[in-house]
Amino acid sequence: MKTSSLRYVIVGGGSAGWMTAAALAHAIEGHARITLVESEEIGTVGVGEATIPPLQFFNKVLGIKEKDFVQATQASFKLGIDFVNWGSAGHRYFHQFGEFGVNIKGVSFHQLWLRMRANGHPWPISDYAPAYIAAMQMRFLPPIANLPPDMPQLAYAYHFDAGLYARFLRAFAEQRGVVRVEGKIVDVQRHAGNGLVESVTLQNGTKIEGDFWLDCSGFQGLLIERTLRTGYDDWTHWLPCDRAVAVPCERNDANFFPYTRSTAHDAGWQWRIPLQHRTGNGHVYCSNYISDDEAAATLLKHLDGRPLAEPRVLRFKTGRRKKFWNGNVVALGLAGGFMEPLESTSLHLVQSAAFRFLSLLPTAPGPDPTAEAEFNRLCIAEYEQIRDFIILHYVANDRTEPFWRDCRAASMPDSLAHRIELFRARGKVARFDGQLFSDASWIAVMLGQHIEPESWDPIADTLPLPELLGNSTALREKLHAAIARMPTHAAFIENSCKAPP
Repeated sequence: MKTSSLRYVIVGGGSAGWMTAAALAHAIEGHARITLVESEEIGTVGVGEATIPPLQFFNKVLGIKEKDFVQATQASFKLGIDFVNWGSAGHRYFHQFGEFGVNIKGVSFHQLWLRMRANGHPWPISDYAPAYIAAMQMRFLPPIANLPPDMPQLAYAYHFDAGLYARFLRAFAEQRGVVRVEGKIVDVQRHAGNGLVESVTLQNGTKIEGDFWLDCSGFQGLLIERTLRTGYDDWTHWLPCDRAVAVPCERNDANFFPYTRSTAHDAGWQWRIPLQHRTGNGHVYCSNYISDDEAAATLLKHLDGRPLAEPRVLRFKTGRRKKFWNGNVVALGLAGGFMEPLESTSLHLVQSAAFRFLSLLPTAPGPDPTAEAEFNRLCIAEYEQIRDFIILHYVANDRTEPFWRDCRAASMPDSLAHRIELFRARGKVARFDGQLFSDASWIAVMLGQHIEPESWDPIADTLPLPELLGNSTALREKLHAAIARMPTHAAFIENSCKAPP
C-alpha cells in the first residue's frame, strides 16, 4: 500500500470502535496514523453477544486464530436460533445456519421436500439440516483435517462477551500502531468553508486533528448526527420494539446449548445466549404495551440461573441514518443505525461497513462524492434487507395479544410483501443483490412463521417419487448417525478451547 499522510480518527471504542480500528490497522500496515478516542466515563452498550457466520471471515482476514479468540472472549459456538412461541404460542422452530439436504439435478431440496410432504413424508425439513441436527443433539465439531467422509461440515458462528472482544481487538490494534486516547469529547470543530470535521476537543483541553473520521460513538452519533445533522429514517412503524432490559446470569450446565434461544412474550421477546462463564439474557419489548418494571420482571422470571447484576434498561429507535458516509465522516455500529438483535446482525453490520470502507478507502483529504455515494448505496441496501428479514418474524404471527395483533395488522415494505407472495405462491425465494441471508434462512423462517407455499416448483415433479422418498430417508438417517459421533458442545470446548480461569 502506498504511504498516505491521511490521519484517521475513530470516535468511540467498544466492539464497533475496536473492530474498525483492527480492520483499518491490519489493512494499511502502519502507512497512516490511526487514533481512537474513547471515554471510560461514557462506557459502551455491549448487549450484542451473538453473531452470524461471516464473523469467521472477519477473524480470518485479520489472521486471528479461532482458539485464541474463543478463549479470550469466553465464547461458545452457535449453530442457529431456536424460536419459541413465535408464529403462535406453544410453537417452535429453528433457524439454522447452512443448507437443507442436497439439491438434485438442479432442483432445490426444499422444493423436493414440499412435494414429498404432500405425499405423506413424515419428517420436517429441519431434519435435513446438519446444524439443526447437531443443535438438537447438543453436539459440535468444526471442519477439521481428516474429517470422515460421511461427516457433514457445520456452518456456525459464536456467542461471546462483547466487552472481552473489544479488549481483545484493542490489544490487536495497538500492536499494529493504533493510538488510544482517553477522554470525553466536548467540542467538534468544522472547516468554515466546506463544513468538514477538522478536529475535536477533549474535556481536558486536548485537541485531536484528523482528515477522516469514523464515528463509533453509539446511539448519540456524535459526529454523524449531533454535528452534521445527517438525519435518521425511523422504522418504528414497522418494528415497534423500542427498549431492552438486559441481565447476565449464572451458566446452567444442563442448558449449555450450541445455539441462541429467542422466546416470544406478550409484548416482545427474550434472548438467551450461553457463554463459557455466564449466560446473557435480555427482553426486547415495546414500551407502549408493557412498563419497564413489568419487562424486567418477565425477564427475571424466565432466567435459568441466578442473576449476576441488576437489570439494565436500554432505549433505542430502530432505523438508520439517511447517510452513513457524510463528507469526511463514516458512521459504524449504533452510530449508523439500530437493528434489534433478533437475528444477531449488529456486529456483522460493523464488520461489513468496515470492509466496505476499506474497499473505498480515501486517498486524499477532502470529500470523495463517488465513494460516498457507493458506500451509502450498499449500506442502505444491506440495512433494508436485514430490516425486512426481522419484520417477517413479526408480521407473520397468529398470537392473540394486542402487541402481536398490531404487528400482524401493520403494513410492511413492498420488498417484503413481494418475498412473501412469491414464496406463498410456489415456494420460491426472491433474490436481491448482496443478500446477506441465504435462501435456506428465508425458508426456515417463512415455514417457521406458518407461511405455507400453495405449490412447489413443477420441475420437482420430474423425479420419480419412490426414488426421491427412498434417497431422502437414507440421507436423513446418514446425517443423524454421523452427527451422533460428534463430541458434545461442552466436551469440545472443554478439550479444545476452554477459557482460562
